[in-house]
Amino acid sequence: MDNAEELTHRNLNHYALLAFKDAYWAQTSAQRAEFQREFLAGLRATAGKTDIYQTTESGLDLLIWSAVLADEKQAAAVFFEKFAAALAPFRHLLEVKETLWGFTRPSQYSRARSKQEIDPFAETRQPYLIIYPFSKTIDWYLMSREARQGMMNEHIRIGKQYDDISQLLLYSFGLQNQEFVVVYETDDLPRFSELVNELRDTEARRYTLRDTPLHTAIYHPAEETLALWK
Repeated sequence: MDNAEELTHRNLNHYALLAFKDAYWAQTSAQRAEFQREFLAGLRATAGKTDIYQTTESGLDLLIWSAVLADEKQAAAVFFEKFAAALAPFRHLLEVKETLWGFTRPSQYSRARSKQEIDPFAETRQPYLIIYPFSKTIDWYLMSREARQGMMNEHIRIGKQYDDISQLLLYSFGLQNQEFVVVYETDDLPRFSELVNELRDTEARRYTLRDTPLHTAIYHPAEETLALWK
């Protein structure tokens, strides 16, 4: 199955933010290197695609992005079992600080698939990843479909002007505290900041209930990311 075909299926995307404990730094350099090899091998067995990022926030070290095809009803359960098993041997070294996850599905506001949509299974990644939880107000859902569509058309129009920035929208209704997880990839953080600033002026912004905390992370191949903490 190629990437284009995979994108026509539902998939689960899971983001785990982790921090190294003091016990990790108490190990020798050789022990840390052995941990990194074993930890990465275990993670890669949990999902169809696993990427590891360096976080930019105080108190956090790693962001793990796991993507799995989720057409089968048991796909989520299987992933979470495998992920727990992969982390279990290293709980004395790592602490999971936060998780954000959700499922893909076709947008109700756009008939065609956007060329800016992120492929979770892509072999290559942009240098920067930004993710955050997102929820709308009650008033948003009580409006007519036509009124919501009009505001989203403005939102989509602005997004298309930044065609070098890719996005993935995940649905988390009833699964986590947020309704969506919003994910962006870019190679230019100041330009991404300009996009967010411009979107603040749209009418739909009135109906944003929550869109924090934001997490920004830096991509390297997994081995290189872990090597930052030798």
